[in-house]
Amino acid sequence: MKHLLIILCSLLLGSTFSFAQIQMPTNTNSSGSLLQQIQDEDISYLRPKEYTIGGVKVTGTEYLENDILITISRLNVGNRIEVPGEAITSAIRNLWLQGLFDDVAINVDRIEGNQIFLEIAVVERPRLTRIDINGLSKTQTEDIKERVDGSANKIINENLLTTTEGTIKRYLAEKGYLYPTIEMTQVKDSTEANNQILVVDVDRNKKVKVNQINFEGNEVFSDQKLRKFMKKVKQRTWWRFWGPGKFTYEKYDEAKESLISKIHAEGYRDANIISDTVRKVSDKHIELDLEIYEGKQYYFGNINWSGNAKYSDTVLNQILGIRKGDIFSEEKLMLKLYGPSRSEADVSTLYMNDGYLTFNVDPVQTKVYGDTIDLELRMYEGPQYTVSKVTVKGNDVTNDRVILREIANKPGQKFSKDLVMRTVQEIAQLGNFDETKTNPVPIPNPLEGTVDMEYHVVEKPSDQIELSGGFGGNRIIGTLGLTFNNFSTRKLFDKDAWKPLPRGDGQKLSLRGQTNGKQYQSYSFSFSEPWLGGKKPIYFGLSAFTSSSSYGYNPWTGRQTVPDEDMQRIQMDGVSVSLGKRLKWPDNFFRINYALNFQRYKLQNWRNYLFETGTSYNVNLTQEISRNSLDALIYPTSGTNLRFSVQVTPPYSLFNKTNYATAPDSERYRWTEYHKWKFDSQWFQRISGKLVLKAQAQFGFLGTYSSVTGQPAFERFKLGGDGMQGFDFIQGSEIIAMRGYANGYVIPEGVDVNTAINSGSPIYAKYQLELRHPIMLNDQATVFGLVFAEAGNTWNNFKDFNPFNVRRTIGVGARVYLPIFGMLGIDYGHAFDPVPLPASIRDNWRQTFTFSIQQNIGGF
Repeated sequence: MKHLLIILCSLLLGSTFSFAQIQMPTNTNSSGSLLQQIQDEDISYLRPKEYTIGGVKVTGTEYLENDILITISRLNVGNRIEVPGEAITSAIRNLWLQGLFDDVAINVDRIEGNQIFLEIAVVERPRLTRIDINGLSKTQTEDIKERVDGSANKIINENLLTTTEGTIKRYLAEKGYLYPTIEMTQVKDSTEANNQILVVDVDRNKKVKVNQINFEGNEVFSDQKLRKFMKKVKQRTWWRFWGPGKFTYEKYDEAKESLISKIHAEGYRDANIISDTVRKVSDKHIELDLEIYEGKQYYFGNINWSGNAKYSDTVLNQILGIRKGDIFSEEKLMLKLYGPSRSEADVSTLYMNDGYLTFNVDPVQTKVYGDTIDLELRMYEGPQYTVSKVTVKGNDVTNDRVILREIANKPGQKFSKDLVMRTVQEIAQLGNFDETKTNPVPIPNPLEGTVDMEYHVVEKPSDQIELSGGFGGNRIIGTLGLTFNNFSTRKLFDKDAWKPLPRGDGQKLSLRGQTNGKQYQSYSFSFSEPWLGGKKPIYFGLSAFTSSSSYGYNPWTGRQTVPDEDMQRIQMDGVSVSLGKRLKWPDNFFRINYALNFQRYKLQNWRNYLFETGTSYNVNLTQEISRNSLDALIYPTSGTNLRFSVQVTPPYSLFNKTNYATAPDSERYRWTEYHKWKFDSQWFQRISGKLVLKAQAQFGFLGTYSSVTGQPAFERFKLGGDGMQGFDFIQGSEIIAMRGYANGYVIPEGVDVNTAINSGSPIYAKYQLELRHPIMLNDQATVFGLVFAEAGNTWNNFKDFNPFNVRRTIGVGARVYLPIFGMLGIDYGHAFDPVPLPASIRDNWRQTFTFSIQQNIGGF
């Protein structure tokens, strides 16, 4: 019976591990008596014999340690074993399990008396030289190789092959390729005897999209409603022209969480997904099958407060806004208790704005009966905290004082959540830090009732360069602009601070030049200090510019072709000084600014203008009131940006005794007089997720003190185009963008076309709606797409003004913000309402594509 069991075990192991060989040597250099002795030993599976292991050797190894293999086999010298027997079988099993060999055999080397000498003969599996992946992009290949352990001399076994294939499939599944074809081939490495190259050929096939989402078990919620609840996973529909998007398991997991969360928010707190299946219907489409358990709907019962001493139950219930009988929703409850970051309509903000930094409330379900849930809201108010110290970390370039002066919650004041968030907003408005990474960290000291505030910031490149070329006046126009947004005049004489310019004090210095040679030149300079003297929040600005344009040169050679007296020339020079401060009323989002401006316009033979030859001066004072509560500088999602300004000149006509009816142009337009009113408003609102609606309304009016002077020649409005100051627009007009129409071509009806296009109009109105969605939001670049609808018009006098008589346009566009270049834009607009133009230029009123470069990316 024993012999029969040994035979059966040996046969079973032989089928699993190839075959456990125990072989007698066929030749030997020993004496014939030894050979006879071995042959006389009748080794048989039916009659095993017991031997003492006299020695063990290993053959066939190249990379592995023989002693380690002997240890693994457990065939130790001196052990007594039966041959054939379990010890030999176990040794082969142990060696096979290492996954290192293509063949394992144990041979009898010789037998001397009751001692047996064994030979472990192995064939090592090949080693890996490298893994070559074909069929993927360079980036995808590098990403996969970072995940795959492709170490040189690693054993090529089933585990390596399975792991490599699984890693590639998981990576491609993250990118939307659920069903790739992967073939792996082992190619012998000619440079290494036992090495092979693993060649992996990958065909990603198509990205997979969801064809249909099917639900089972839902009675209260329709399939359509449930599909809306599944965030980021959408099925194909005929009206969704941009497609449902690629399917990934990560998105699917988020969608299932969103689905259950939305159902819970409707009061069905027991709802759950019983099962779900991802079913392949083609190489590029799948269907999702989900079985839903809805359960019953629950309602709020009695709500009781405990632990509240600062505020009464009545006050807290009013802020909570939940009544007995309302549909039960944990999401709504937590929103009313802890709320969004800047809401005042939640209990947490009420307490934290009053210094209760460690405030906490724990909602406990005290009773569930039928479909009703009673709650007890257990409060921990804690002590009121006072801000003790404020520090900044992470500002490697910007001086501490530049950030600390923007702190709204100052030392000595009670801690306030709203003021902390306001500080984060003010730091973002500086433009020198990544607004997504500004992190306020409160460090409370409960024993003293104080809190230290640490603001962690991350510097980002804020300096900008504008380097561009365009075509105008039959010549190439070159532009070079430099903007340094974190300049420091205090370090001008510190040679160690020039890296390449002194930085860190939050000042702004801009230099810009544009020219195509002698025909057109424009240069400007501006400097601003947000804190005059570095101690008071008084804004100081200084700017100057000069622009000139001349006709009478050969556009290709640059040589003058007409005498000086016949040249057409216009030159404009100007300087401006401004002061401003932040107001405390109506709130501290308001600012007031004053600017004193001086411009000189010098014209010679400038045709199609209000006057052709002469010099005009413009001295004006501007007062501007603005309010900016935007939550971000580059991609705002909430808040408003309002600006109202009045610009006035002295009423020269009241005291200069000039007869404007008979005076020549050189006298009539010598001193420009007017009053100019402008209003600009922007409103941002998050619609859903990261989708943001921007609404904007603009209005401008240029008026006169007396009818005898007529409309001023300068300071008018030109509507249409990209809004950029270009080659044709140096006549002191204000350029207002309106996509879909050519630059300055939105002109009043019944006017001289050439004069209107060249000079502009005294009244304009413009309205805009824009839907924005981000594509990329980080410190390296901000990219978002948009769709827009705009309407606007211009008028020559107030009696013709009609804010509803407008020209309309719709379109799509994209914006790319790069710290070094500013905001770059491209738009495609379709204009609906033609402009009354002569036949010679009638085809020019549209401008479908519009490009823009905006270095000043503030609210306006």
